Amino acid sequence: MTRGIVTTALLLAFVSGSESSAQQTGIGYKPAADAASKKTMLLKDFQPEPALHAAVHEIQRAKFPVIDVHTHTNDAAGIGDRVDPKEMVARMDRLNIKTIVILTGMWGDQLQTIIDDMVKPYPGRFVVFTQFDWSKINDPNFSQLMVRQIDDSVARGARGLKVLKELGLGVRDSTGKLIPIDDPRLDAAWEECGRLGIPVFIHVADPEAFFHPIDASNERYEELIDHPDWSFYGPQFPSMQELLAQRDRMFAKHPHTTFVALHFGSWPENLDFVEQTLQKFPNVMIETGAREGELGRQPRRTREIFLKYSDRIMFGTDEGAGEAMYRNYFRWLETNDEYFPYAQYPLQGRWMIYGLGLPDDVLEKVYHRNAEELFARFKTSK
Repeated sequence: MTRGIVTTALLLAFVSGSESSAQQTGIGYKPAADAASKKTMLLKDFQPEPALHAAVHEIQRAKFPVIDVHTHTNDAAGIGDRVDPKEMVARMDRLNIKTIVILTGMWGDQLQTIIDDMVKPYPGRFVVFTQFDWSKINDPNFSQLMVRQIDDSVARGARGLKVLKELGLGVRDSTGKLIPIDDPRLDAAWEECGRLGIPVFIHVADPEAFFHPIDASNERYEELIDHPDWSFYGPQFPSMQELLAQRDRMFAKHPHTTFVALHFGSWPENLDFVEQTLQKFPNVMIETGAREGELGRQPRRTREIFLKYSDRIMFGTDEGAGEAMYRNYFRWLETNDEYFPYAQYPLQGRWMIYGLGLPDDVLEKVYHRNAEELFARFKTSK
């Protein structure tokens, strides 16, 4: 018998033996014929428990004092959680949070209420920002009105200006035209903020997926089904790239005003773009608000950005006032843990994140030193 015949015979015997073994044990090597018809579980019901055995380091209290520069807790606009101020301070003490910044403070009497109820009774624990009054956009004196409004808000105790994504995506004039981010009617207000030494915290655009069709290829499909009004896909909206171009023209036009590009520069899915923004505009800082999920899934590139621009990144959450949420952020920044849920999982996408394990000097800058330096620029006299 030749070698080829022997090999063939052995192979046939092996296959025959495997088939016989499978018949005896019930273990096969091909998909079940009816597998496709059984894949009927709804996406909302799919909650897999990872079988990965990985290190877990729960951080109960931040390693250094924290200034959360992006919250809406007890705000005037009704966006954030409502928490009794005494209880909020108690939470902050447990978590080692020195100060939280309430961005949506409105203006006038509404702003004054926050200052009277939270800022004055708890010195150093709360900071509040003012906003534009868009109801006056069609007034021919809009620019001067907003400068006076900013001056009044600062005199009351506001320490910054917050601009929501409605600029560029929602605010329209009497003709129905969207107001662009670099509209010249806003120039005087940007300049006034620079003169007063107060920062402008600006939210431009939204996650990239919000500008894509809501279909099976959209990684934030579930979130957009819950919030269809968060979709900016279609010809009635500017593209994400156009919004960021408007913003960047505004940054360039006002080099003496400090801008904080919220949500990690507004495009954390594209960290090359974020880095280019920081390189081009020395008057721009960024913060981490509500982008832990986006950043935590790309830990190596994110860590590079943190190390390289450690003087220009601040800690922000924009995710409520819960203690578990804060501890999740601390774990992300302080540990090298792998493959764990971000704070709001799975609401923003079905992926896990990885810890950055930031060194102490960087961590301390991000947690509080950069924010302290920023707010110290305020000019107490006009």
